[in-house]
Amino acid sequence: MDIALRAVFLYVFVVLLLRVMGRRELSSLSAVDLVLLIVLRDALQQGLTQDDYSVTGAVIAVSTIAAMQVGSSYLSYRSRRARRVLEGEPIVIVQAGKLIERNMKRERLTEDEIAEEMRAQQIGSVQDVEWAILESDGNMSFIPK
Repeated sequence: MDIALRAVFLYVFVVLLLRVMGRRELSSLSAVDLVLLIVLRDALQQGLTQDDYSVTGAVIAVSTIAAMQVGSSYLSYRSRRARRVLEGEPIVIVQAGKLIERNMKRERLTEDEIAEEMRAQQIGSVQDVEWAILESDGNMSFIPK
């Protein structure tokens, strides 16, 4: 039972941590991010199972985390409020060819990052964009004028 409670706590902690990190960090994985994930995985494993290296302990931990994932997915499906908390909502970052600074600050986006995404989608200038939306998964969608 102790392992299951630790798994629930760590699951909630990691979900909150990922929400605080922001969507852009999750959509692109750099070398530093990869190292962070490896270290995080090791730290979580130690906190999850402590000295229990049994197969039963691993099954309990994995089953609890899987149940939490299925439960949060179902909750997101059933409740708009839960979906906003767990997944976030799309955010408009360009409207009518103008950058929305407030939303850029909120998501820690620079003009250079937006320009890089536009170039990747064959868009030359922000003035050519009617809407740019930062999706909840961290990708940017552009609707040209």
